[in-house]
Amino acid sequence: MHAMLNVAVMAARRGGDSLIRNIPKLHKLKIEQKGRNDFVSEADRAAESAVIDVILKHYPDHAIIAEESGAYGNSEYTWVIDPLDGTTNYLHGFPVFCVSVALMHNGRVEHGVVYDPMRQELFTASRGQGAQLDGRKIRVSGQQQLERALLGTGLPFRESNLAIPPYMRMLEKAMMNTSGIRRGGAAALDLCYVASGRLDLFWETGLAIWDIAAGALIIREAGGIITGLDGGDEYLQTGHVLTGTPKIYTAITKLFGPDIEEMFSPSQS
Repeated sequence: MHAMLNVAVMAARRGGDSLIRNIPKLHKLKIEQKGRNDFVSEADRAAESAVIDVILKHYPDHAIIAEESGAYGNSEYTWVIDPLDGTTNYLHGFPVFCVSVALMHNGRVEHGVVYDPMRQELFTASRGQGAQLDGRKIRVSGQQQLERALLGTGLPFRESNLAIPPYMRMLEKAMMNTSGIRRGGAAALDLCYVASGRLDLFWETGLAIWDIAAGALIIREAGGIITGLDGGDEYLQTGHVLTGTPKIYTAITKLFGPDIEEMFSPSQS
């Protein structure tokens, strides 16, 4: 394992341990509302501090982009951290959440870790080295028939999201043309589920770079396709993601095409 990936693993595990320790205290946690359906708790901040402490102990000169503490530092290396993806799940005791840690070098993601502390599942990838789940190689599914595909999505709920009506038509088409849709509520885990073949495709709008960075590399290293909804490669900046196994990705882009076009039309901006 690359030394920097090893540090990312240690940091993610430390953050996950912090989250687990706080579960018995959920009813006592101080919770703040950052926006509509967007919350932060003492548990988020404690986990983020634990992650950053590990990273800066090994690489004190590296830069940080973290969901709660923001961006700071000036380096060719930048760590992108989501200490708790799935905060709403976590605060309700719904056991689907994770820690996401990615390392970028000159703007390109080189290493990624997503850790699910409830299942103690560790998804990892280094550029050019493949993707792993608990040290075992993973690949996207071999599913080729859309009607047999299992899809994941995230429901648009923030003001920053693109127009809701086109999304709802996409959702209806997916319901009518696939074997099912799942909404887990932790995008970083959903991306890893595509990488490991548990989902055949995932799409969502309005994500942040810390939701996507690690999972995007894991998907690519597992043989999947990930783009923006418009087919471009600016998804880390836009937060609009479409990813899947090659055959299902192609089928969905055809199915969703008119709705995606409407979503990005000037009248919707």
